[in-house]
Amino acid sequence: MYHVVLGVDEDEEHARATAKEVANLPGDGSETEVTIVHVFQDNPSGASATQVASVRGAKKVLENAGIAVDVTESSGDPADAIIETSEETDADLIVVGGRKRSPAGKALFGSVTQTVILNGGRPVMVTGVVDDE
Repeated sequence: MYHVVLGVDEDEEHARATAKEVANLPGDGSETEVTIVHVFQDNPSGASATQVASVRGAKKVLENAGIAVDVTESSGDPADAIIETSEETDADLIVVGGRKRSPAGKALFGSVTQTVILNGGRPVMVTGVVDDE
C-alpha cells in the first residue's frame, strides 16, 4: 500500500486539482491510500473537515479514482499538521499545492509548501501553481 498525505486548504478548485494529480500517480488506485489533512485557521461554527467544500471535493475526486481516503483535521500551523500527519501515518509521499507569491508575500506570510519541503523528512510533490490575487 502506498500512503499519501494531501494538504487541503479552503480553495475548492485548488483542492480538486491537487487531488487529480494524486489520482494520476502511477499504479492502480486500489493500491493507494490518501489521508487528507485540513487545518482550521478559524472555525467559530465548529465545523468538521468533512463539512468543508474543498475537502469534500478532493475526497470525491480520489474516491472516483478508486483510492481509499481518510480525512483528518487540526488547528494551528498547517505545515506542522501536515508534517505530523505524515509522520503518524508513515506516509510515502506528501502532496501540497503551490501558490505564486511575491517576495514580500513570502516574507510576510511564510509558505506552508516551503516549510513542508524543508522539514517534511520525506518526498514532497508540489502540484500546480495558483495565483494569489
